[in-house]
Amino acid sequence: MQQLLPFVSNHWELFLALTVIVALLVYQTVSSKAGGKSITPQETIRMINREQAIVLDVREPAEIKKGKILDALTIPLAKLEQQINKLEKYRGNPVVVVCQSGSRSSRACKILRKHGFEAVYNMQGGIMAWSSANLPLSKKDA
Repeated sequence: MQQLLPFVSNHWELFLALTVIVALLVYQTVSSKAGGKSITPQETIRMINREQAIVLDVREPAEIKKGKILDALTIPLAKLEQQINKLEKYRGNPVVVVCQSGSRSSRACKILRKHGFEAVYNMQGGIMAWSSANLPLSKKDA
């Protein structure tokens, strides 16, 4: 402990970098927990097949026209709060939220949790990860 203060004063740049990295890791951990658990596209398929999970796609209509996960419900993130009643009948099911890359879906997970949905999951990497895993996208009803 006696050497800590001299080390910090002699290498303040390293200590500052360490502090910033630790703060960012804590922030990332806390913010991802608030939005719901992150799952992979493969885990999403398992949840759809075994737990009757629903997929909520929060991308914009122009993005959805390029393809969506089969049977996914589509509500753009900007309209989610106003259209939350469309999800009421699925309250007992796990909800997997998807966007293009995973950031908008994290915000949507927070909104769903705020409205009392408990089993909320954010699909890591969004549709980009789904496509990278060579999983099919449907253009039907897109």
